[in-house]
Amino acid sequence: MSQPPKNAHPAVARSLDLWHRMIASNDLGDLSAIVHPDAVFRSPMANTAYASAPALILVLSTVTRVFENFAYHRQLASDDGLDVVLEFSANVGDKKLKGIDFIRFDEQGRIVEFEVMVRPLSGLQALGAAMGQRLADKLPAFKAKA
Repeated sequence: MSQPPKNAHPAVARSLDLWHRMIASNDLGDLSAIVHPDAVFRSPMANTAYASAPALILVLSTVTRVFENFAYHRQLASDDGLDVVLEFSANVGDKKLKGIDFIRFDEQGRIVEFEVMVRPLSGLQALGAAMGQRLADKLPAFKAKA
């Protein structure tokens, strides 16, 4: 999935191209270049968002090591081209899951909000357990103020 949605903002299209190249190579080393310092990550497992670029980068860098057989299927953009929805599938161990990444960009093409939704419950539970094993001691420091 290398082509951004037709109505994506030009800066967003460039960031999405980089995002897809990083995912394809399984190397998120350039992620900080497209993440706003005050970015927010909304987890499918937590009520409260995680605040800051380091939190978002930590979570996304970790989940790429948890997911197996990861693939994007569809992507859509809002009318203003700054909001993008990416549909994906993956495995966590023997559990299959489908999910959606809701990504809000600024006009410079930086991610300002990244929200993930996952189904079915068995896939979400497997993902939560795997991520918890890796991040339980690190993520609480990034909880946004309610």
